[in-house]
Amino acid sequence: MTELSLARYKELAQYSQLCGHKIAYWQSYAPALAKKKDTILFIHGFPSASWDWHYQWKYLAREYSLLCSDMLGFGLSAKPQKYRYSLIEQADIYEALLLEKGIGDYHILAHDYGDSVAQELLYRQSLRAKTGEQTHAQLRSVCFLNGGIFAACHRPLLTQRLLKSRLGPLLVKFLSKDSLTASFAKIFGQQSQAKKSHVDIIWELIRYNDGHLAMPAILRYIDERSEWGGRWVEAMINASVPLYFINGIQDPISGRHMLDHYIDVIPNAHTALLDVGHYPQLEAPEEVLSLYQEFLSSLVTRDE
Repeated sequence: MTELSLARYKELAQYSQLCGHKIAYWQSYAPALAKKKDTILFIHGFPSASWDWHYQWKYLAREYSLLCSDMLGFGLSAKPQKYRYSLIEQADIYEALLLEKGIGDYHILAHDYGDSVAQELLYRQSLRAKTGEQTHAQLRSVCFLNGGIFAACHRPLLTQRLLKSRLGPLLVKFLSKDSLTASFAKIFGQQSQAKKSHVDIIWELIRYNDGHLAMPAILRYIDERSEWGGRWVEAMINASVPLYFINGIQDPISGRHMLDHYIDVIPNAHTALLDVGHYPQLEAPEEVLSLYQEFLSSLVTRDE
């Protein structure tokens, strides 16, 4: 698998001022023969960045227009300190980006923290459908990877719980690449452990502009999931667009137990399982790409 270097990731980044913040984003336009195809919006997880999607991006760019960004507090984007981070604002920023880029129909491929942002965007579309509010960007499907789709089933690591606590601002100063490596060892699959080069890049992106210091504030998303989870799950149950859940079942945070609950709650649940951990897009990149391409193809068939 060809790995995208951090230097190249930075070189390809573009920047826009969205909702008052400098946000790094990447955009790829479909080839001329496929220009009528919809856009895929990639939404990354905590604590990494859109770099996570580099393998899937490389191949999907041959057929689709693509768009992603590093969310506020992540990667190459602005990382304000002593700031009240919110999943709701992250959704606001994505809507502003979609509007700025003139995106019409689009699909979401999301992971972890990004699952919650995707749920909020799905909820907003369902609400607009009820009120008759018009918007240029129309969400056509959502594919979730491992994440806290259901707040009650989410099992955060002890490290995350401590960083979220009052001790977080103190403890985060002692966060290191070794501690990140140890955390990843717990959440990646037994046979698909994180590559050293991957940990190196993710760590550099976390540390960029002292981003590690913002982690305790960002982790309030765990509480937001409980606060807003009811409306998100209702939007999923009544979704008018196709949903798909690709789950790495070895994940202790949101693995098989999350998948089982998803199947119990979501009508006619469309799912796939992989024998990996919390980061399927890095642990089983080819399999995730293949499964997602099949899902997209099924949407075309359905529309026909």
